[in-house]
Amino acid sequence: MLANNQRGFLEQCLGRALKTEVSIQSISPVSGGDINGAWRLSTTAGCFFVKHNTQAENQNFATEANSLRALARCESMLVPRVIACERGQGDNYLLLEYLSLRPGNGSALGKALACLHRQHTGEAYGWPEDNFIGRTVQRNKSMPSWASFFARCRIEPQLILANQRGANLGEPEFWVVRVEALLANHQPEPSLLHGDLWAGNAALSDKGEAVLFDPASYYGDRETDLAMTQLFGGFDHDFYRAYQAEWPLPTDCAQRQTLYQLYHVLNHFNLFGGFYRDRALSMLELLPG
Repeated sequence: MLANNQRGFLEQCLGRALKTEVSIQSISPVSGGDINGAWRLSTTAGCFFVKHNTQAENQNFATEANSLRALARCESMLVPRVIACERGQGDNYLLLEYLSLRPGNGSALGKALACLHRQHTGEAYGWPEDNFIGRTVQRNKSMPSWASFFARCRIEPQLILANQRGANLGEPEFWVVRVEALLANHQPEPSLLHGDLWAGNAALSDKGEAVLFDPASYYGDRETDLAMTQLFGGFDHDFYRAYQAEWPLPTDCAQRQTLYQLYHVLNHFNLFGGFYRDRALSMLELLPG
């Protein structure tokens, strides 16, 4: 539970952001996160959602806030509005609009995601800043080649980190060159991506509107978001039908699915260890030579 001094700090943050005096009436824990603490704040100015951690050099919340602001420009879905991103008394806080959610990721989300993916800027892949996938830094150097971007900014850093943590997956450069070759003739439109689209990061509002949160956004191949939805399951068939009806995927997209899922499996090893190492190795060995 948040201490009294933290409570007072959050009241000050909300007051500055909303330009009115705010008093917190109650604090309720919210479950579901693996990395940060989360609470629902009931206040005299309404309800808010707060994420909290104590990492001394934390930049996660600032980059998450920027991703949320980018996603919010797509009017096809709801995204929690960023209220404030603050550090105080040694702790980090991300204050967001509180949305009342219910489970669901069917046709409403499929249609909304296709609309999101049509948002793009220029021809380069990447993002204005490095951000985070969980606690792992996600490199976002702007690059004109999708093959080079995915190989060098996605797979290579994860392989290097995994080997540093004892995965023994072989020489990263060997796999990176193979990944780059596999994508050499694939140059998709740079879509605005959620970046970490598993079922726990999507829901429906009380009115049935699609809601996305906890993003790790960048401009890249829209197939990567779809590949992530199929990695851990939990998405309805209606979701895929609605997406396809709105913007059909290339007929050869299945050829890249394992490659795109590899990024997240490597990251799960780097975050959680365990059997993800063997799964990542199996996926690497399935890549065409």
